[in-house]
Amino acid sequence: THMSPDEARELEKHDFSQGPLKMVSPGRVYRRDTDDATHSHQFFQMEGQYIGKNVTMADLKGTLEFAIRQIFGEEREIRFRPSYFPFTEPSVEVDISCF
Repeated sequence: THMSPDEARELEKHDFSQGPLKMVSPGRVYRRDTDDATHSHQFFQMEGQYIGKNVTMADLKGTLEFAIRQIFGEEREIRFRPSYFPFTEPSVEVDISCF
């Protein structure tokens, strides 16, 4: 995605002796999609990473939940859905309530 350069820079400069890297990267994405009811050639996406020794999916989920609640409010319902993306493993998609 278009956030990957930011993530690469953070990985380069992070001092892992100080602990894992926890980051959330929001950004605009452009794709060669034909616009329809479920697809757009331009949209916003947020990616999260938790990188270090002995980290788990629960660590990543906690980081994402914290970021989501800081951005969208404490009262939001959050749902994690396991998903498959060939370039990341494990992967989830996150749904956030609007009201």
